[in-house]
Amino acid sequence: MKRFLLLSLILTTVVLGSCAQNQPSAVPLADPYILLDGDTYYAYGTHHADGIEYYTSKDLVHWTSQGLALSKNNTTEQQWFWAPEVYPIGDHYVMYFSANEHLCVATSTSPCGPFEQVGGYMLQSLIGDEKCIDSHMFIDDDGSCYLFFVRFTDGNCIWMCELETDGITPKEETLRHCISVSVPWESQLGRVCEGPFVLKHNRIYYLTYSANDYRSHDYGIGYAQLRALSGTWSKYAGNPILQRKEGLFGTGHHSFFTDKEGQLRIVFHAHASETEVAPRGMYIGTAAFDGNVLTIGDAPIIRPVIGDDTGVESLRLKANLQPSLYNLLGKRIVTPFRGLAVMQHRKVLFP
Repeated sequence: MKRFLLLSLILTTVVLGSCAQNQPSAVPLADPYILLDGDTYYAYGTHHADGIEYYTSKDLVHWTSQGLALSKNNTTEQQWFWAPEVYPIGDHYVMYFSANEHLCVATSTSPCGPFEQVGGYMLQSLIGDEKCIDSHMFIDDDGSCYLFFVRFTDGNCIWMCELETDGITPKEETLRHCISVSVPWESQLGRVCEGPFVLKHNRIYYLTYSANDYRSHDYGIGYAQLRALSGTWSKYAGNPILQRKEGLFGTGHHSFFTDKEGQLRIVFHAHASETEVAPRGMYIGTAAFDGNVLTIGDAPIIRPVIGDDTGVESLRLKANLQPSLYNLLGKRIVTPFRGLAVMQHRKVLFP
């Protein structure tokens, strides 16, 4: 009888895990960015017409909508609030975002906001009123700050400049081109290299980006690398590293973060379905370096839901976050992924 009950539990959990695989994300954020501050994850992204909204979570699976972190009432622009990032700098938080196709910056004493815009267009001194989008701030090991962003100088292409120590003011004469569309997979719809994000590993810089128009099912993620920011970026021959994964389409415009267990994570958006682009949803995967190659992990993608971790819903969602393979002959449960652990074994006792 006990053996039968255990087998039933195993089959139920496997089915629930399968259902979780097909669960779409309930967090409607495009161009998502996740900040871990204290014991709380904050997710910001493109979605609300009146500013930048945010969600909070304790476990990356269950999320709660918290309203607007940035309202258009506290900005100079009134439309197209896109691609935010939030960083703690000194005693305040800095939000980088696009509004009306211009780069702006806002500050707050809390990751919840309210954020208020600082000055006018962030890059006014370098490019005047020229339109640009998708700002990303990178802090190097020596504390130097750099801004990576998208200009429309050759389709959508990625440029960079250095910032003063305040993380806001661009340094004169530091504007440099990084990458443009140059290989076939990037131009299946439009000429687009956008959504930059920079990682550093083994003293190598990795400029990750999204290519193709965001409305394309083949919107995907690749990267380029170099050893000195004054050098020339070289694109990885194995690009794209993320595209059409686990039945998702339009997988792109991402950011990276480290979770509570120290695991490198990637958060990205995907289309609503195979036929509809909007509303795009937020998804969370794993990433790692294999030597000097940046890879997307094999752990199943987290598909966020709205609500608390309770009841049967909790069981189904945990199966999504930590899917298990049950080995009856070996009399053990094998968990392929949990935080940084490569493998964990839990014995099952039989009568």
